[in-house]
Amino acid sequence: MSLDISLVKPVVISLPTAQRSVVAPLFAPGRIQLSALPPLSLYVHFPWCVKKCPYCDFNSHEWKGAGEFPEEAYLDALCADLEHALPLIWGRPVHSIFIGGGTPSLLSAAGLDRLLADVRARLPLVADAEITLEANPGTFEAEKFSQFRTSGVNRLSIGIQSFNGAHLTALGRIHDAQQARRATEIAQHVFGNFNLDLMFALPGQTLEECRADLATALSYNPPHLSLYQLTLEPNTRFAKYPPILPNDDLCADMQEWIQLRMQEAGYLQYEVSAYAQPGQSCRHNLNYWRFGDYLGIGAGAHSKLSFPERIIRQIRYKHPATYLTQCKQALPVQEEHEVRTHDLPFEFMLNALRLPEGFPVYRFIERTGLSLSTIEAPLRAAEARGLLLRDHETIAPTPLGRRFLNDLQSLFL
Repeated sequence: MSLDISLVKPVVISLPTAQRSVVAPLFAPGRIQLSALPPLSLYVHFPWCVKKCPYCDFNSHEWKGAGEFPEEAYLDALCADLEHALPLIWGRPVHSIFIGGGTPSLLSAAGLDRLLADVRARLPLVADAEITLEANPGTFEAEKFSQFRTSGVNRLSIGIQSFNGAHLTALGRIHDAQQARRATEIAQHVFGNFNLDLMFALPGQTLEECRADLATALSYNPPHLSLYQLTLEPNTRFAKYPPILPNDDLCADMQEWIQLRMQEAGYLQYEVSAYAQPGQSCRHNLNYWRFGDYLGIGAGAHSKLSFPERIIRQIRYKHPATYLTQCKQALPVQEEHEVRTHDLPFEFMLNALRLPEGFPVYRFIERTGLSLSTIEAPLRAAEARGLLLRDHETIAPTPLGRRFLNDLQSLFL
């Protein structure tokens, strides 16, 4: 399950009515002025899966054609897409690459090697660029993944979701518990730097089963763990045919236990759903949360790109067939718009407040081009409700603010 920042949703927990009030922030009109451009990342979207999971609302499509998916044609399209975008990012170094989906580990070793070669030929990568590939256990072949590592992938993100066979079946996953363990072992041996995606509050899951899943994951000493609560997203099979999920009290017990156990194990919760050993936070994801820039290529990919006096967002054509056609015509972008000045505070806070550490004051000014005075009213309102702490250097959510994150973020609308 890839991370598409445009789809990230705040924690939906509301404060009691008595603790709310309407705040009307006085955002200053006019154009922004960025003193420096933020770091730039590259996201590459691979849109196909063997099977669409019933909970997934990402842009993924079951490949139902005859034979293999059109790998060469898609790699041609990605290359054309990247070349089309070059004038917007010319000369800017790329700090991280994330290849997500879908199931990009369906790519052949030669295909992945070509993709990274095409990127390197067109973009200046920093010397220690983080290059992450998303992988599903049902696609693991030890030799192929060794070749992925040789091609330059230096971080693997594995969609385990659960080590429990019954829960994997309920989630519609194509892998079983044994394949989940085997995939983790290969990642541990070949890559060293890897992430495990786990979900909790699964259909019929007990607290003991949640604990067992996490215990299995921790036994592999992963540098990074992403722990998500299963939610029923619109336009998914689970939304249409909802399974019976644990009640709110049990979900809260699971989340509280996970946070305590991860702390005991020496992991830092550096984002709402992300835990890492010291020095192992995902740099690509941190760039999202810190309101950095990212170029997204591939079917349905999103971009956020900054210029001295404006910030733009782009969306590529979503359906793979349409995307392939549009790339042949050098027209991969379906939608592009400039972010309105009065929307920038909310867009920044939607991301930055997901980090328990918060953000330095200068980053808001640097990344939005706005004065901190433009958000003084909502900052005071958040402080008055105990949702936010600030001093002259840093602004950060309190534990209460992290719990009621949706309410905190909405103050900046």
